Amino acid sequence: MSELLERMGAGARAAARSLASATAGEKNAALECMARALLEREEAILAANRADAEAAAAGGMTKSLLDRLSLSPARVAGMAAGIREVAALADPVGEIVEGGRRPNGLRIQKTRVPLGVVGIIYEARPNVTSDAAALCLKAGNAVILRGGKEALRSNAAIADALRAGLEAAGQNPDAVQLIPDTSRETANAMMRLHGVIDVLIPRGGAGLIRAVVENATVPVIETGVGNCHIYVDRAADLSMAAAITVNAKASRPSVCNAAETLLVHADIAAQALPVIARGLKDAGVQLRGCERTREILNDPAVLPATEEDWAAEYLDYIMAVRVVPSLEAAVDHIAAYGTGHSECIVTDSHAAAEAFTARVDAAAVYVNASTRFTDGGEFGLGAEIGISTQKLHARGPMGLRELTTVKYIVYGDGQVR
Repeated sequence: MSELLERMGAGARAAARSLASATAGEKNAALECMARALLEREEAILAANRADAEAAAAGGMTKSLLDRLSLSPARVAGMAAGIREVAALADPVGEIVEGGRRPNGLRIQKTRVPLGVVGIIYEARPNVTSDAAALCLKAGNAVILRGGKEALRSNAAIADALRAGLEAAGQNPDAVQLIPDTSRETANAMMRLHGVIDVLIPRGGAGLIRAVVENATVPVIETGVGNCHIYVDRAADLSMAAAITVNAKASRPSVCNAAETLLVHADIAAQALPVIARGLKDAGVQLRGCERTREILNDPAVLPATEEDWAAEYLDYIMAVRVVPSLEAAVDHIAAYGTGHSECIVTDSHAAAEAFTARVDAAAVYVNASTRFTDGGEFGLGAEIGISTQKLHARGPMGLRELTTVKYIVYGDGQVR
């Protein structure tokens, strides 16, 4: 397998060198061919996905995770549409970020350039294969993909289609490569391709991201872990609070921007909790509450929350609920258990909103809006590579610009030092 990875790496570096000088028109033409190839091969992709989904269901995969794995004609069409949306975005490569002329006459331009070869390790979400390929290609990068074993057939069928599209456009198909082995050993070997992979992006659960951060010898951008909170302030509108909470938790619980914990100010808890809990119950969400929450709701179906619940990224129809005495206590709770992804306050108080946004440390902080908007498409970036929860290089939804770096281009007329 090490020989295969070395061959894939050599192919990716050759493709990256070619893409670095490709024009926006050439890259857009390749993206259009990739989108068309997905649609032309829809039947094969769906057949592969059915085999993956059947095997995963037989293995006990949860309903919410099966939803992430499963494709449909509409989702394949959505993947193709996502590629075309990326093609429609402005090309960041070659953008002059800043520049000027020095007293000695040198003209210095800080210019946006591709990262080179991007490695992505992800779990059972086949749409990541097309999203990642499209974004990396538009930003002038080659990509080496390593998906989860549950989606191997699906990912292989999608990658084959994308490579066929690249060939049809006259581009090097090694710009998009999928590692066919999903073993831990191969993942570890990929993490150590120093000098081959320029940056590694893990996209998945806490365990995957921790493994990559602890084992990689190539630079890593952490993405994805989302223990997101909704804080209902004492000045909140109750109907708004209920609508936002239900949407943030139940619209798609298997994604990283879904809310996992509800915090409610003690002054409004007796009025707010029954309203919000009713909406969550109707959406099929199981609650795990603090002692005060359980007293107010007086419902045996609300289980006692444990310390582990406050830190949990459920990715399921489960939500932890805590009554807090103040906004400061809510901020402290988020600081203790949050993962720096997306946090929300529901309030009609401008002062409370300002205090929350100033003090909560996260990639996205919302006032009166669902955390489910933390998404490249919703932010106008096109399909995203993931949500970065770290602070260096990129933070929040990672679109095209976050898949580039900069170099300084210096023009002179004979200056020496």
